[in-house]
Formats: sequence, C-alpha cells, structure tokens
Amino acid sequence: MLDKLKYYDYTLIITPILLSAFGLVMIYSASMVFAVVQGYPPTYYLTQQAVRFGMGLVGFIVCSVFPYRYYQKLIKLIILGVILLLIAVLLFGSTVNNAQSWILGIQPAEFAKLALIMYLASVYSKKQEYINEFNRAVLPPLIITGFILALITMQPDIGTASIVFLIACSVIFSSGIRLKHLVLLMFIGIVFVLIALPYMITDVRIARFTGAYQPFETPDSDGYQLIQSYVAIGNGGLTGEGLGQSVQKLGYLTEAHTDFIMAIVAEELGFIGVLIVIGMLAIIVLRGIFISRKAKDSFGALLAIGISCMVGIQAFINLGAISGILPITGVPLPFVSYGGSSLLVLLTSMGILNNIAMQINKREMEPTAEKQYNNTKVLHTYQGGKTWHNSNKSTKF
Repeated sequence: MLDKLKYYDYTLIITPILLSAFGLVMIYSASMVFAVVQGYPPTYYLTQQAVRFGMGLVGFIVCSVFPYRYYQKLIKLIILGVILLLIAVLLFGSTVNNAQSWILGIQPAEFAKLALIMYLASVYSKKQEYINEFNRAVLPPLIITGFILALITMQPDIGTASIVFLIACSVIFSSGIRLKHLVLLMFIGIVFVLIALPYMITDVRIARFTGAYQPFETPDSDGYQLIQSYVAIGNGGLTGEGLGQSVQKLGYLTEAHTDFIMAIVAEELGFIGVLIVIGMLAIIVLRGIFISRKAKDSFGALLAIGISCMVGIQAFINLGAISGILPITGVPLPFVSYGGSSLLVLLTSMGILNNIAMQINKREMEPTAEKQYNNTKVLHTYQGGKTWHNSNKSTKF
C-alpha cells in the first residue's frame, strides 16, 4: 500500500482538503450569529459541516484506492439507486426553501450529479466504435438523462437541474459525437425548454430574475439579498475587514453561510481572499482536465472531464449569483459553502479523480523503472570509440 503513495496526485489531495478546511472556518464565522438567533449553539453549523467533512474524507480515501474501472460494472445499480431516491424525495421528502429535495438528511439530487457522470461516461465509452451513429449511440442514454432531469425539476430544484444538464452536455460533447449531432441535440433541448417553459415560470422565479438584474427597484424584497451581497463585497476592498469582522452576517445577509458565503469571504478577507479561493477551484478544474487528456481509456477520460466540469460549473453559477450575473438559484460554492450532501459528493469525486490520476502515473512510472532495470547499460571506453552493452545489442559510435 505504501509503495502506491508515490503515484497519487497530491495537488488533488491538498487543494480540496485545504478548501474544505477553509470552508469550515468561514462557515463558523458566517453562521455563529445566525445559529444563536435560531436557538442553537454558535458552533451548530460548524459541527454539522465538520461531521460531513469527516464522512467526505472517508469517501475520498475509499474512492482513491478503489479502481475506477469497477464503476462500469456497478453503474446499473448506481443509476437505479439514484433514480429511486429521487422518486422517494417526490413522494416522502421534506421541503426546505420551497423545494422538496431532502430525505433522510441528504439531498439525492447532489448524488445524481456524480451518478449521471458515471453513467454517461460508461455508456459513451462503450459506444466509441459507433459514436457517429446518432440513433444507436447518442440518443439512448439521453432517455435516462432526461428522466433524471425531470425528477429534479419536479422538486423543484432548477439550480441543480441546470448543473446536471450542463454536466451532461460537457460529457456528451467530450465523447466525440459529430458536430451536426451536437447541433441537433441543442435544437431538441431548446424545443423541450420551450414546451416546459409555461410550467416552469412562476412568480418566485420571475422575482429571482428581477432581483438579479433590477435589484435596486425592489430593495426591500426581491433585490434585498443581492444588494446586501454587494455591500459585503464593497466593504471588503482589497484586504478585507479581518476574519470574523463581517457586519453583513449579523442578520443583513440572510443565511450567509450557504450559497452567499463568498460575499462574507470578500468582506472579511477582501479581494485577495476571493482570488485565492477562485484560484484553488481553478487548480482543481484544470488539473482534472489535464488528467482527462492523459487518460488512455475513454471511460477514465470522460469521468475526469465530467467531475472537473461539475466543480467548474457549480462554482461559476454560485459566483454568478452573488455578483448579479445570474439569478439566485441556491447553488453552494464547491467545498466552501455549508451543505453536507454537496461536500460529501465533491470529496468523493476528488477521490475518484485521484484514482484516475494514480492509474495514469503508475502506468507512466513503472515502464520507465522496468526499462531501466532490464536494459542496464554498461559503458566501456577503449581506444577508437565507446560501446554500449545491454542484453539485446551493442552499438559502437
């Protein structure tokens, strides 16, 4: 076991763990007043997240050593389990923030992200020989994808559904399908959105768009949260007010420890702190893309690109919401925001990504060592030239 440690990608070990640990600090800072107001101890949300962090570390370690290729053999059970959980949420789940998305203390929609990545990576990797045939290769997996999207949308959780949709698009695009098939899929997607649009438009969702793009017209209602986010970001300046010194967390920015935690990071640690967090997220995404390019099997490559895009897309949507670029959807910032299911899935995903990297490094390092061992070259110097001797041949030069 110890001899395998040299094969792991320590960038993908250190960076996610540091981000998660930093998230614990910021969650405590952002939530302690909110917890007391609710009648809990100041450390309530910190403790809850720390437990999930511990569970996530276990998932990270297990998935780091578990060969990722075995997920292909388990994919039917994985996708079936997630679908059953999503159905159970609609039947028996509890409602939080206008969405019936919780059951048994978890959000199955978060696990659906990783399950769908595994499913699409597995299916499209097996169809590489005929990936250019739309009806045979491209279309069938979309039925399962559409069903999962429908179940998440019905909760309703449009933010997570959007992430799942974009993740699916990234994996499908990376699978090598033809450009004309990609255009056809985009057309089909637009048609479905137009059909579903009348059922998706509600007063709450219209208010989110209004709050995002015209916040100062409704400063006491729809635009309140975004305006308070602007105030927090503006207060921080370059270096911030200091860790724990946020004013906006004192009841102005509601539930600041969740999807608006980056506003508190900006207020307490300034632009420099924000830049460090974004930089660490970018390292994870870019490292994952690099691993996907080096993977020799299509399943590993698609799995790595899907996980990388999951982190990148989720971070972009969260940062877009706190800055007013996108409507507020309640999407947490990866590794940093409060959210046990999200953190558990992300750390588990990092373990899978690390296992892919480990297999690549092992393949690249072992042949070199074996070659050096089997082809030991003994240099002999003599008058008139040098001769390299090995077990196979001699070359004079």
